[in-house]
Amino acid sequence: MAVERMSTPHSWRVPRLIWFAALLMVVAALLARQLTPTHMVADDKPPMALETLVPKQFGEWVLDPGAASMVVDPTVQQTLDSLYTQTLNRTYVSKSGERVMLSIAYGRNQNTESTAAHRPEFCYTAQGWVVTRLGVTDVQLDRHRTSAVRLDSRASTYRQPISYWVTLDESASVPGWHRKLHQLKYGLQGLIVDGMLVRVSNLRSAEDPRGLEVDFALQDRFLRDLEQAVPQSARARFFGS
Repeated sequence: MAVERMSTPHSWRVPRLIWFAALLMVVAALLARQLTPTHMVADDKPPMALETLVPKQFGEWVLDPGAASMVVDPTVQQTLDSLYTQTLNRTYVSKSGERVMLSIAYGRNQNTESTAAHRPEFCYTAQGWVVTRLGVTDVQLDRHRTSAVRLDSRASTYRQPISYWVTLDESASVPGWHRKLHQLKYGLQGLIVDGMLVRVSNLRSAEDPRGLEVDFALQDRFLRDLEQAVPQSARARFFGS
């Protein structure tokens, strides 16, 4: 004799689904709260003071106080103020008259793309510069190498070769998956990591026949001298380690 299988009334299945969905929402909310970063890494370190830590004179370089208007920084100041805690823009001149522009943007929260250092190639393009990405190269510093993005930008009769990298805490890198993984690592530990964008460039005539290797050699020389001038206690925050 066949036993008739009893089926669960439809009216019972719906409440169970509702309760299950509600349980999932509660668990998700608890996990999100648990994984939301809350501790500022910057609070565990000496306060960042770009104006103090970056000397106005070092090696063969001295600040050119009359060249403030020469610093070609196409990033809109209002946007910078909303993204970064501090910014520094200076022009240095060597004993032989060579000029290098330095731009540093520091932020206490570099965990996400919305708060992370914005890539110069996008900012320059938005302001009318024609930017060509030349690739990533290693800059030889005193005791280690730091990867840097090389750019060539043009506007009107000017050409501006650019080198830059970004940092998270005391690690230097370039934008990409490597940086995203580092951001994720800090986030999963409940940490809000600080970091900065370090950029150097120099202006030249668009008609200058010399190759860009001359400009990048100049920038690398400047960066090596700058690294030696920054206090050792803060050096890794600018150049990695």
